[in-house]
This record gives sequence, C-alpha cells and structure tokens, in this order.
Amino acid sequence: MGDYVVMSRLTAEGRKTIKERPQRLKEVNKEIEKMGAKVKLQYVLLGKYDFMTVLEAPDTETVMRIMAELGSRGTLETITMTAMDVDKFLKTLR
Repeated sequence: MGDYVVMSRLTAEGRKTIKERPQRLKEVNKEIEKMGAKVKLQYVLLGKYDFMTVLEAPDTETVMRIMAELGSRGTLETITMTAMDVDKFLKTLR
C-alpha cells in the first residue's frame, strides 16, 4: 500500500454542486473507497487549491483510475503526487 497526496480545485460546476449539496464531499470519499483506495486525511484549504486529500491505495494504477473517473465528471481538477513516510525514505538511503 502506498500514500498519495491529491491537491484538488473545484470547477465552477463543482462549486455549484458543493454549495447545493455539501454532503457530496463525503459521498465522493465513499466512492473513492469503493474504487479501491482509502481516504486517510482530508483538509479544506484557502488559496490555490480547495482540498488536500491523502489516499492510501494498493498501487499507482488504482489511483490513476480513480483520478480519471473523478476528473471526467468535470467538477474538479487535481494534481496527484506519490508520498513516502520520512522513516521509510531514510531506510532507503542506508
């Protein structure tokens, strides 16, 4: 299992959806879990991005599939990065 950081920004359609149905955010998190990843952390942000989400997934392909599905809806734009625990990183240097 690996961790992935997803920075997301709502589109105009996404802002409209979240205003009309704020619970949609939690619904999408449940959909992500059904697609094979776990939402570990999620924050609402001020600034360039609206949300920062940390996913745990079995592999990069799963995350790519999830991001393609979510992006195809037209309600958000994402940037996804792999993440590694600092201790694990330090072990790789030994």
